[in-house]
Amino acid sequence: MRKTSDRQPLLLDTHIWLWLVLGNTTLSPGTRRMISRAASVGNLRIAAITVWEIALAASRNRIVLGKPAILWVEEAVAASTVIIEPLSASIAVESCELPDAFHPDPADRLIVATARVTDAVLMTRDQQILDYAARGHLTAIIA
Repeated sequence: MRKTSDRQPLLLDTHIWLWLVLGNTTLSPGTRRMISRAASVGNLRIAAITVWEIALAASRNRIVLGKPAILWVEEAVAASTVIIEPLSASIAVESCELPDAFHPDPADRLIVATARVTDAVLMTRDQQILDYAARGHLTAIIA
């Protein structure tokens, strides 16, 4: 696992944040330490679209939150001390102008654009994003 700078934001892909909040044991102790270190210096982030993805999954019964989505999100943000990166004009435009070929999923495009615009390291298990990063278009690490 690549070591990240304490000054560089760590942006969690939606599934990583969900696993973190739910206490999923899929995340290794090393991954959890990296996340904890980023949180301790105020550099743990999620893209605004992550909130939408979770609310959408709950509304389609793909995940069960056990409470209204907004309440779950508010509690999860507080518990994980994550900062939500807002969807800026720069991020919106970047998501449409990503270099090289990248798949058309709008949420993934916005997450990748958020990482690029904010110079964050993206933590994911999404192989398409990891392949895109391997081609030099962003910094990503596997969780």
